[in-house]
Amino acid sequence: MASEVKSRFPDVSILRQFIKDRLVYQLESIPGQKDLVFDKELMKPLDRIIGATVLKEHGVAKIFKIDPTQKSLPGCSQRLYLVRPIIEIIRHIVQQIKHERMLNERRTYRILLTPRKLHACESVLEKEGVFGYVNIEEFMLDLVPLDRDVLSLELPDFLPRFYLHNDYIWLNTVAKSLTHFQSVFGQIPTVCGIGRAAKMVHELMLSMPEYQSDSQNEQLEIGKLIILDRDVDFVTPLCSQLTYEGILDDTFGIQSGYVEFNKEITGKDQPTRVLLSNQDEIYDQIRNKHFSTVFEYLSSKVKEVQTGYDKRHSLTTVGAMKNFVSNELRDLKNRHKTLAYHIGACEVAMEKKNKSGFEEILQVEHTLLEGIDTKENTAFIEECINRQYNCIQTLRLLCLLSLTSDGIPSKQYKSLMTQFAQSYGFEKMLSLHNLRKLHILTEQEAVLTKPLGNLAAAMAKRNTFQTLVKKLNLIPKSAEEINLKSPRDMSYVFSGAYSPLSCRLVEEILNRDGLSGLEDVTKLLPGETFCSIRSRIPKGKPGSRPDYPAARVVMVFFLGGCTFSEIAALRILGREKGLFLNYI
Repeated sequence: MASEVKSRFPDVSILRQFIKDRLVYQLESIPGQKDLVFDKELMKPLDRIIGATVLKEHGVAKIFKIDPTQKSLPGCSQRLYLVRPIIEIIRHIVQQIKHERMLNERRTYRILLTPRKLHACESVLEKEGVFGYVNIEEFMLDLVPLDRDVLSLELPDFLPRFYLHNDYIWLNTVAKSLTHFQSVFGQIPTVCGIGRAAKMVHELMLSMPEYQSDSQNEQLEIGKLIILDRDVDFVTPLCSQLTYEGILDDTFGIQSGYVEFNKEITGKDQPTRVLLSNQDEIYDQIRNKHFSTVFEYLSSKVKEVQTGYDKRHSLTTVGAMKNFVSNELRDLKNRHKTLAYHIGACEVAMEKKNKSGFEEILQVEHTLLEGIDTKENTAFIEECINRQYNCIQTLRLLCLLSLTSDGIPSKQYKSLMTQFAQSYGFEKMLSLHNLRKLHILTEQEAVLTKPLGNLAAAMAKRNTFQTLVKKLNLIPKSAEEINLKSPRDMSYVFSGAYSPLSCRLVEEILNRDGLSGLEDVTKLLPGETFCSIRSRIPKGKPGSRPDYPAARVVMVFFLGGCTFSEIAALRILGREKGLFLNYI
């Protein structure tokens, strides 16, 4: 099945080539030698697109990172900045230009803003009096392929901008990316969405001439697009991840598919950056595994490598030894190195989890999801606060308590907030304020007490999350029945205790071929819903029929990011249903 899935995925690597070509075009449009200055947050995404060797082939003499402490930079008479449209970064560039002109260093400057050019950035340049010295353009970074089935816009501030600050600036970028994607892989016949941002993105797509154009690629490769707002399911990202890839992310942090391993894993003084993708055969086999089953698999691979090394003792001729050294030894060494990294990562992750009382935290998370033992869980969270356990972990438990209970009762809420501020410092009050604004950490609304308000009071007492749990069967009847070694149910990503709400929604949309019949569920979720079928596509055209291969390819687009647990859950959903899912 795995090989069949691999062969049916659209070849998204072509998107990488498009971005690479656009950047090369910008470099070639500046004749001669030039320096390239990157926003450091763009370094890893662009490493997935273009390497330093290619940059040098196209005239890049030196590569710098934006550093606010540097008033000027040495180098060529031509400089290209590739940065995000952030005012602080633009002001730093302004100061560099001013300082270099004061030193009579004559250079030409070009600023590429990605993923889009903002008027606010141009205003800063104009107000500071350097607009005439700068050529400012837009560079569309677009969807970056991180793996065979994973794409990313690399917009980590989408969530705070849209959901916290009501800033719609990135919606146009998302809509343009999806429109460009469909110009390459064909117009997607069915588009369903849940959430306010999803609805707005779809409306923006419909308004774009490119989306309506008949020049769209007629070869349809994807049958359905499902767009989900992150605030539809804030519960899942708060749960501790238990797949290997998820634990790597929680322990070391994964950015643009890269993880950095330190000395305790590699034995080297400098951090070692490792690319995590399906190109690494060992990683591809363990990434979605439940963490409890990873050591057993790695041990079996260690034995295979050792057997491979021992093979040299049975070689009796010079030709056989030469063949072993030239063909097999290098592969064995690479596998040995990879295994050492992953075994070391497992050991470090386990050590950190054990020190933090991970098993007890998991138990609390699971009972919160089930809506039981609320008093005991609240007492545990208070203990975490008073003992000053990891601040982020404590906040996650607080937010999980709030979301699974439709807010924390007023008296408890005020007590917990006071204790938290006193324990972790009053500078954390802004974080608490932002979480409340996002409706993640809230105070339970007072229940009506008037006689005429009995019905309304009963409705107010209804727990939204627990209602969703029952309607969508998010909590399996018995976690022991879930096979963690060879899982067939999405809940394995949380040890059989919980199926991600977002992934269950995707499953329901696929089962019903839309949102029809899901009204009792969607009315409990924030934002609007929609389901659009492109009527302009003739019924006879390939891809419009449910039996055509494209109908089995589904794109799931998360607005505001997703977790590796959700990706693993959707992968198993696709495997069980014989579908091929791409995740963004």
